[in-house]
Amino acid sequence: MQRRSIIKAGLFTVGAAALGAPAALAASAAKPAGRGWVTLFDGTSMAGWTAIGDANWRLEGGAVVADKGNGFLVSKDSYTNFELRAEFWVDPKANSGIFIRCGDPTSVTGKNAYEVNIYDERPDPSYGTGAIVDLAKVVPMPKAGGKWNTYDIVARGPRFTVTLNGKRTVNGATDYKHAAGWIALQCGKAGNDTYTVKFRKVEIRTL
Repeated sequence: MQRRSIIKAGLFTVGAAALGAPAALAASAAKPAGRGWVTLFDGTSMAGWTAIGDANWRLEGGAVVADKGNGFLVSKDSYTNFELRAEFWVDPKANSGIFIRCGDPTSVTGKNAYEVNIYDERPDPSYGTGAIVDLAKVVPMPKAGGKWNTYDIVARGPRFTVTLNGKRTVNGATDYKHAAGWIALQCGKAGNDTYTVKFRKVEIRTL
């Protein structure tokens, strides 16, 4: 009797495990790859953004693209402490950037936000690609033009880090001017010309 109960219990355990395995695998497959990450742009819709300025933003080939005008795409929401990941492509001469903690979503400037620069041919290269303009220099300046790149930007209280293509370009810069604000993607001008700017994927998680 005791032996029969043990066998039944063993068969029940094996059966339960067999039944539970597909459910566990399904739950694992459905789980987001990055816990807490929210997609702001996935290449299919600009619904989460507001365009300001006269840049000709449009969806093209799984990215949001602009090649005329001067302007920004501004996030619908404001953020305080966060990690932001963005994939971008620019012409080698392009003037672009990701502005964070923008104080005014209708008028984005280097005075009311932090600009994580994308500008390979900036006249002062110390604040070019990989730098936070007027806050954190980068020497030597990396180049981003003509290829897809990934920015990883962390803003936690007054401290900032920036990583471009896996390489840290800003490590713990500190500033207290802007505590919270919107995120803006820039299509700017280099001299009198406008160059192609593309953003393919943008995601954020709050810290």
